[in-house]
Amino acid sequence: MHVVLVHGLGRTPLSMASLARRLRSVGHETESIGYVAAFEPFQRIRDRVRERLLAHATVGPYAAVGHSLGGLLLRAALAGIAPAQLPKLLVTLGSPTRPPRLARRLHNMWLYRRFAGECGQLLADADFLATLHVPPVPYTAIAGTRGWPNNVGPFGDALNDGVVAVDETVTPKTVEHLHVPAFHTFLMNDRAVARHICLRLDALAKQPHLG
Repeated sequence: MHVVLVHGLGRTPLSMASLARRLRSVGHETESIGYVAAFEPFQRIRDRVRERLLAHATVGPYAAVGHSLGGLLLRAALAGIAPAQLPKLLVTLGSPTRPPRLARRLHNMWLYRRFAGECGQLLADADFLATLHVPPVPYTAIAGTRGWPNNVGPFGDALNDGVVAVDETVTPKTVEHLHVPAFHTFLMNDRAVARHICLRLDALAKQPHLG
């Protein structure tokens, strides 16, 4: 299956290279979509992601994987897409569903505003995050747990990946939630993450109606 990969805030498509290699090694095709959050508004990036998703929908079945902000871009891009054009699988890696503690602490700081641009401000906006679409497709949200220890750092006793807490990735919709012992920055490189994604893709490939 073709798998579209969208990286996170402050990263580049190279950050998804390890996951892409693992997916290709078991027969999947991959494409990474890049952006620069410091210079591009969220809507422009979202529109570019949507264009690529729609292009793949005309060719055949596809899946989509987004790390952190990349997962939010995918959810926003999939809003309003016809059912026949939706991915067969959506996977988000450490993508928040409510404002992360760190984003709320940093969003007024000049360096963060310069580095993260409008996208970084939206991460601290509860109203914006509440509007993000949850597509009616098989959806796995993977969260990391190898972050700050209890009562150290900004998370208190909440499980976290060093950047986003597990309780900040939960959605009330019907979504599969998985936890892996990995840091936020390297979730996409974790072997357990790649294994989970491959298992979900394999299950889809066995469905006789897939087309």
